[in-house]
Amino acid sequence: MRPLALSPFKHAFQHVDRLGSWGADIPLRLFLAWEFFESGLEKWNGDNWFEQINSAFPFPFDLIPAGLNWQLSMWAELIAPVLLLLGLGTRFAAFSLMVLTVVAIAAVHWPAHWSSLSELALGYSISDKGFGNYKLPLIYLVAALPLLLNGAGRLSLDALLRRKA
Repeated sequence: MRPLALSPFKHAFQHVDRLGSWGADIPLRLFLAWEFFESGLEKWNGDNWFEQINSAFPFPFDLIPAGLNWQLSMWAELIAPVLLLLGLGTRFAAFSLMVLTVVAIAAVHWPAHWSSLSELALGYSISDKGFGNYKLPLIYLVAALPLLLNGAGRLSLDALLRRKA
């Protein structure tokens, strides 16, 4: 009895599986690193506008002076993306950026006034027409979640350090 030949699709998916085991996290790491680093550079080159919204920050961040919140946010957005690129401390970096994003959603992107789910749903957009604007930060949260749960994967300094240990 002859063994069945692998179908072309099964053979192709075996290659995709091997590739995925090495680099499935890389697009997420690149995407998040770019987006957050860009935001950090805007803070680096810009003026502190946190004084206008500091009271909207969730506890305990509302207790921290606006200048310190600005510095914490800026440095998190500059350092954590570099860690993501390197795949070093990936879970910590992803968690840090997720906390930063939740604070941003609460303070800036969540609709100020809504009385129904349909009004809340209006904020799930990328626009400057009011109603909040939490779609993009929510995308960042969802993209960071696999990095928090799985780490950086095989092509990372985290994996290299694990192999050495």
